[in-house]
Amino acid sequence: MSDEQQAEAAEAEADAAEDVEEEVAEEETEGGIQDGDFVRLAYTVRTVEDDTVVDTTDEEVAEEAEIDTDEYDFEPRVIIVGAGHIFESVDDALVGAEVGDTDTVEIPAAEAFGEFDDDEVRTVSANKIDEDDRYPGAQVQVDGDQGRVETIIGGRARVNFNHPLAGEDLEYEYEILELVDDREEQAEGLLGMYLQQVPEVWIQTDEEEEEQVVESDDDDDEGEPETETVTTEKETLYIEATQQMTMNQQWMFSKQQIAQDLMDRLDLDRVIVQETIDGMGGMMGGMGGMMGGMGGGGGADAEDIEAAMEDVDVDADELVEELEEGDLDVEADADEE
Repeated sequence: MSDEQQAEAAEAEADAAEDVEEEVAEEETEGGIQDGDFVRLAYTVRTVEDDTVVDTTDEEVAEEAEIDTDEYDFEPRVIIVGAGHIFESVDDALVGAEVGDTDTVEIPAAEAFGEFDDDEVRTVSANKIDEDDRYPGAQVQVDGDQGRVETIIGGRARVNFNHPLAGEDLEYEYEILELVDDREEQAEGLLGMYLQQVPEVWIQTDEEEEEQVVESDDDDDEGEPETETVTTEKETLYIEATQQMTMNQQWMFSKQQIAQDLMDRLDLDRVIVQETIDGMGGMMGGMGGMMGGMGGGGGADAEDIEAAMEDVDVDADELVEELEEGDLDVEADADEE
């Protein structure tokens, strides 16, 4: 066998061995969690250097770390493995794992919030900072960049535009609580991740009538296309929007992308967002009618108004007197014209 043939044989043997290793790796992870799976995670993230809690789903941990627990819901999160919802190292650790597994993954600063960049600590004019924020530690926005004031001397401010956790290695401790297969729960999880709140959702199949073009055997392409009405099924995700949700900046600026992500990942045809506005028990209607009578020509006289105001906590006699004086003024103006 020539040297060239021996080299080719060795290369083929190496390729075969590599294929076997890949098959073994696939078999080892086949029964575990895979990319694209929805999982519910409980986790706590701390800095490696001083053990400061950065993020957690545990309310007791948050309270111990003196994190404001009134502003956020502390409960396990639903994430999609491999979708970039968590740090890449954690994503890698989840693949092949099982429900109930726990682990702690160290995240290097470069993968977390980046290395500290000295060039991002800049001196700017103090005039670019609101007077109320001209003190060390204030969070400010200068020329569209978020930063933290370090010092202010005279008319100059030293501002650090690095992320507050830049340069920090992190420790990500987690437990896999369950695989989430229910699509409504999956939708809640995605919305919770995007909006930090979970609105009411439900999925149902709707029947809709649509006009579709009918293919014609006629060679005359200049005529009007023929259509027919057909009934189609639409797999629809309904979201009951709250006032808090409609005012959420992430939703206001990215609702199209969020809806598209929901449709792609949950195999939906459409997303419908609906908002319910409750009435006020007819009080506004009654007030509106009363105000209309007071302002319209030929409306209620002073006695009618006084009777209508009997149950209102105001001095009716004073109100009637003011209205009568107003009527006299209007009539005087009309006479002058």
